[in-house]
Amino acid sequence: MLISGFTIARNADKLNFPLIEVIQSVLPIVDEFIVALGDSDEDDNTLALLQSINDPKVKIVHRHWDESLFQNGEIFAHETTTALRLCRGDWCLYLQADEVIHEKELSTIQQWCKIYGNNTAVDGFLFNYIHFWGDYQHRINVHHICRKEIRLVRNRIGCYSYADAVSFRKTANQKLNVLDIPVRIFHYGYVRPPRLMNKKKRIQAGYHHKETCNRYSEDDPFDYGPIGGLPLFRETHPGVMSGWLQAFNWADQLNYRSWKPSDGVIHDQHKMKYRLLTWLENNFLNGRTLFGFKNYHRLSKKQILMGWDDNKTHSPFSGIGKVRFPISSPSSEPEKDLQKLKKDHSLY
Repeated sequence: MLISGFTIARNADKLNFPLIEVIQSVLPIVDEFIVALGDSDEDDNTLALLQSINDPKVKIVHRHWDESLFQNGEIFAHETTTALRLCRGDWCLYLQADEVIHEKELSTIQQWCKIYGNNTAVDGFLFNYIHFWGDYQHRINVHHICRKEIRLVRNRIGCYSYADAVSFRKTANQKLNVLDIPVRIFHYGYVRPPRLMNKKKRIQAGYHHKETCNRYSEDDPFDYGPIGGLPLFRETHPGVMSGWLQAFNWADQLNYRSWKPSDGVIHDQHKMKYRLLTWLENNFLNGRTLFGFKNYHRLSKKQILMGWDDNKTHSPFSGIGKVRFPISSPSSEPEKDLQKLKKDHSLY
């Protein structure tokens, strides 16, 4: 059984992405790690940093980003699919350039890959997300953000990156059949000095709609708003991130008060409707998202044990248990699904 890791990057160093730590966090369990490296700026040092890893598993593929795809994040999906197709592994582990795996959970990934290696009913695995906001202590877990997503997929099933590289689908716009496993993604995309955070948002906005990047002034710092009321993270971070935690030096630029309407800056986690929905989901639904669109079909244990034929429409009361929809059936409204997915992953 082979496991490939893969990611994409461009200007990762100058935009303060922990790309090296992302790769190092999973190197112990992958047989190769593919990096599709876009044509970065002259003042960016990403290539040298990648080369400094000095591990034969890391394979750098130089890519030119097609500016005609700088719309709705299409370039991210295009480059991610390119990286995926270069993978040789039976399973392919995808991490974005700010997503890190804890060393304590690497063996869990290996175990699940081994257990379901020959069970072709399983297309991939869902990981759980921890999103940090402003610093390495505060996190956000509100209604509108991604709480789970596909990060490990079976190779050679026609899988491709979907939306702006948020998730995956296969063949003719089919959702993947997945299992939810106890592995966490530590997402550090919103942990940067405020001025650098604003620069990152400005540049990445241009990859979705060129005109939207103008809303972020190059000179203005990003305002995280009051973060004192956000839940605290009291566990350990992945070991590879220790240097980043020690380098944290912008606490004096953050507002550690609890949010009040008079504070002015309102992010979605401050809005009353999201706070109410989040409270309901966390207290009564065990974290399940109300009204959310899921870009996958979650298989039950009974379906796995009894066997699942992806090409067969099962009766709701068949031997594998009641299901509300045929697993992996193509969406009849892919564009509507895409818009819903983008809304549900507005903070990623």
